Amino acid sequence: MTIPSGLPLSALTALVERVRATSKKNEKVGLIAEVLRQARGREAELLAMYLTGTLPQGRIGLGWSTIHSALEGAPPPQGDPLALVDVDRAFEGLAAEGGGGSAERRNRALRALLARAREDERRFLAALVLGEVRQGALDGLVQDAIARAAGLPPADVRQAAMFAPSLGEVARAALEDGASGLTRFSLRLLSPIAPMLASTAEDTSEALERLGEAAFEYKLDGARIQLHKAGDEVRVFTRELRDATARLPELVEWARGLEPRELLLEGETIALRADGRPHPFQVTMRRFGRSKDVAGARRELPLSSFFFDCLYREGEGALIGLPYAQRAERLAGIV
Repeated sequence: MTIPSGLPLSALTALVERVRATSKKNEKVGLIAEVLRQARGREAELLAMYLTGTLPQGRIGLGWSTIHSALEGAPPPQGDPLALVDVDRAFEGLAAEGGGGSAERRNRALRALLARAREDERRFLAALVLGEVRQGALDGLVQDAIARAAGLPPADVRQAAMFAPSLGEVARAALEDGASGLTRFSLRLLSPIAPMLASTAEDTSEALERLGEAAFEYKLDGARIQLHKAGDEVRVFTRELRDATARLPELVEWARGLEPRELLLEGETIALRADGRPHPFQVTMRRFGRSKDVAGARRELPLSSFFFDCLYREGEGALIGLPYAQRAERLAGIV
């Protein structure tokens, strides 16, 4: 048995267990930063993405039954230990499979990958493919760990992560090039940015105590969207940063009718009943699952949109640095 070329997968699975074992945020960040410092090039990207439960290849066409069957029939580990880059290459091959017989080829490739993995590695790989990674190392923790490993202010890493296509790219840029590496990530129209997400509080009093001065918006239980417009080109992205433009033609038409030629709005879209009351969230989400007969879906379940933030406006550029009250004024002048 040879030593894997590059950072071994076992370093990641051991890290996952150590992160799970502590409830202290600072300790979690330190553990992740320690392993990130050992990563080189693509390994840094993979570490950051795998820890947050993300595959660079996206969905690779493997369901629960296929993975369960492969795990059940997996022999004791054999062959060379897996490195992170070995896993990445295997997933690239799985994602590229298509056409006749592709399901069987994916099955064989998956079994070959699992044959080299230890038991804990097999469990992690299965969870990763199925979107079930649950080790507590969420985006915020990994962002702080990237900052610590690279010796950068956490706020700089968080801002870069908002604009970057993936947290993996931020990790690699920070570790390889430091502060100068993060400057490549900025707000660009037609490229999705990480949405600003809510945090929880016990009640309104706690929320106000933590925030101080605050603004309030109704939560309509719609689907989160960000709408980008650059001239006649409009794109709509989901909370998961997937491009849903083709499924939502009424939003595209509405945006093209707005006066600013360039803008970025955040909000939610929702299906309303004839009396103006909202349908349940699951009903609205049917529109996002329909890729065929979009016109028919639009007739059956038209969408209305409600926006709560303006992050870019023609003539001013990015507005993220402005106080929310000023962004709200810009929004009111548009919608």
